[in-house]
Amino acid sequence: MAENNQKAPEGAKPKKPKKEHNLSFLLWLLLIVVLWWFNNFALKETHVEIKTAKVKSTLKFAIISDLHATRYGISNKTISNAIREAHPDIVFMLGDMYTSDSKWEIMSKPIELAADIISAGYPVYAVTGEHDTDQRYISELEKAGVNVMNYKDQVINVRGNDLHIMGIDNVFYSDTFDLNSEFQLVDGCYNILLAHIPNYDKFSAFGADLTLCGDTHGEMARLPFFGPIYHSETSTWLPKLLDSELEIYDKGLFDYDRGKMFVTSGIGSYPYPVRFCNRPEVVIMEVKPKG
Repeated sequence: MAENNQKAPEGAKPKKPKKEHNLSFLLWLLLIVVLWWFNNFALKETHVEIKTAKVKSTLKFAIISDLHATRYGISNKTISNAIREAHPDIVFMLGDMYTSDSKWEIMSKPIELAADIISAGYPVYAVTGEHDTDQRYISELEKAGVNVMNYKDQVINVRGNDLHIMGIDNVFYSDTFDLNSEFQLVDGCYNILLAHIPNYDKFSAFGADLTLCGDTHGEMARLPFFGPIYHSETSTWLPKLLDSELEIYDKGLFDYDRGKMFVTSGIGSYPYPVRFCNRPEVVIMEVKPKG
């Protein structure tokens, strides 16, 4: 029988054994899974500093939002530990802590989280979003000691600073919406507005010293330096690449004439775990005396 002595063409690369191909595929798959898990379930602390002439001593706030509680995912203990380690003066909870139509087992998770934070000695002030509107849930929050601020306001003193805390639970803003018909800013106080859904124009017109919002989830997936991959409000892909001057109030700190608005990208991965360059966050905000 004739032997097959044909040689591979000169310069041709030898084929990799099938086992090597399989190993390379598995390593790439493992890397993708690790990156996906890290982006969606590795909680981080985001530190923010604000200076104002309206406080006499440093205040520290912890801000959580949009937990969209599930049976799995980031645990209450992980969130609570991050807050305990920061030793905040106040914890602000900004809504959508569970997803609508959840069973009570899931709805109770943010109540348990808030109760744990309060038991550690940290007061919690909250507003609800468009998901966590169940009256039993709100009642149980209040029983746990949470100050639910849905169209309420309160003046408190923290570390010698007078704070005026206001809250709204709007899921819709009409053209005639005007916060001045609901609240009056208090002279001599650091005025804080809690609102789940950002509305920069309306909030800047009202002029609270600090407005805290959630809801956007930071648009979930982002690109470094270029912001969100998709902007849901305008249904636009890569909006910052199309218009670098476009102002998108989806995540971070924004100035207006008399104060600032901060939007947290929250903790949960609703409706799908597709966070990218936008990890779940607990925000630790320090408000310091100016000068």
